[in-house]
Amino acid sequence: MKINYKYLCIKAHNFFFAASVAVSYRYIPVYGKQIGVSPLIIGTIGTFISILNLITNLVWGFIIDYSQWRKFIFMILIIVSSCSYVSIYFLPSLSGPMLLDQHFQNISYVSLSNCDMKNHALAIASCNGTKDTTCRWICNDMNFSMELSFYPDQQRAIISPDTACLLNVNETLLSQKNATNNYYCKVTCNNFEDQCVYTSNTFWSFVLLWFLAQTSTMTCLSIADAICFHILGQGKQSKFGKQRLWTAIGFGVGACFSGYVMDLWSHDGIYQNYTPILIFVLVFTCANLISCIKLEMPLKKGSTTILKDVFILLKSKSIVIFLCFVAFAGILHSIEINYLFWYLEDLAIATGYMNRIKLIEGLILIAGTFGGEIVILFFSGKIIKKLGYNYTIIFYFICYAIRWGLISLAPMPWWIIPIELIMSGPSYPLCLATISAYANVVTPPGTSATVQGLVQGMHDSFGFAVGCFIIGVSYKSFGGTITMRIFSAFAAFSALTYFIFHVLYLKHKTPDLFFTVDSRNNVEWKNPDDARKDCVTAETSF
Repeated sequence: MKINYKYLCIKAHNFFFAASVAVSYRYIPVYGKQIGVSPLIIGTIGTFISILNLITNLVWGFIIDYSQWRKFIFMILIIVSSCSYVSIYFLPSLSGPMLLDQHFQNISYVSLSNCDMKNHALAIASCNGTKDTTCRWICNDMNFSMELSFYPDQQRAIISPDTACLLNVNETLLSQKNATNNYYCKVTCNNFEDQCVYTSNTFWSFVLLWFLAQTSTMTCLSIADAICFHILGQGKQSKFGKQRLWTAIGFGVGACFSGYVMDLWSHDGIYQNYTPILIFVLVFTCANLISCIKLEMPLKKGSTTILKDVFILLKSKSIVIFLCFVAFAGILHSIEINYLFWYLEDLAIATGYMNRIKLIEGLILIAGTFGGEIVILFFSGKIIKKLGYNYTIIFYFICYAIRWGLISLAPMPWWIIPIELIMSGPSYPLCLATISAYANVVTPPGTSATVQGLVQGMHDSFGFAVGCFIIGVSYKSFGGTITMRIFSAFAAFSALTYFIFHVLYLKHKTPDLFFTVDSRNNVEWKNPDDARKDCVTAETSF
């Protein structure tokens, strides 16, 4: 096999950067759930981070286009991204027990004492680690819900007379409790209802580090895309997917190795051992920095009228329509990043697969990465050439609709693996390749990083922010299944709406952009002032 050394460094960067991020990126919302953060708060955090990410993406893109220290800034952002992701998992633990397993077997509620409500109120107010939750009890001839309070002087939540007490015992249960001691039940508990989480240093450090990690990572991705297009050269946008697939490969490798090694190192302990994350990130980041030293950054000299050029670009109605639907795609992608694993764990609790959930999550990452993303990214150029930009956009919206619809119908977590294997690739990866290539096609000279930052910002920041907020509210109000179906319907509506725009407007206004990738190969962008002079000269001569 012949190695193209021209593209080797950008492929190496994509691989090692994605691998360093993958060991922790997708588990951040689940880690937040573990420390007691509600889905609504996770969505709110994601919303604010994404809004700030839009601003930082544009600012850093602007700086990169102008700065002579591009490579140094790029490498600093890589280091900040890696360090922030790792640090999240080494925050000091909160006081009180952790609810590591929501399922308990053969529990007799009659053996539990009633809580001293006066002391309990003081314990909750002082945030000493006392934690409450609602549990569903399934006994031989009874089915009811009851609140428990777990004592603070323990590491793991265990239902026993020495570790928990009953909060709300009605008169019927009280009379049965006094009559018999033979009620042994299966118990399933919700996550802890602990408002003290939000006043802790651990929570606010979690928010700050998540912000630093997210903004630096997204900025690195948009800058790397701009570098990649410059290395490929004009008219070779269709090869972008083949370079970007190394990001998917790196992400899959990092996720697989880190999950497996963490399980080995933890030895089924109460607290997960995150030391392998530190080791993996250190190795992958060092390898990435070495590849960046060798990486050429042949970005053109920044435009002296960069803001003016971008503003002129945004005056095009077709560009504005495109950016709006990029934001819609970001809304659909937000459910994958922040809530897919959350929904998966809720489904596992409901169906009794919680003891295998990490294995299933790892297999889903493998299926989505190696089964879908790599294949689609490899053939993305041919798909875009065959369908054109418009129909490719419509196609990935349809795939999103099918994907979230099927996941909402899955009866158990194992069913999500084949769904992700088939539908993951044609949704997000194809969307990423399409919007990045389109942004490169319309980019004026010297504004590459800024325009890529704008497009990625609309997807990964603005759209992601709106999606996080809507999902958080919907998840809390309607649950995971209904939320998945709402977003499936939204994706179908987006596909239909874009098709109408295409038929009525876009194909008449921008046929050169949408129907062929290489139709603009010989077009040379000029400075707006130069173009204006040429137009005046042409009019005069005529």
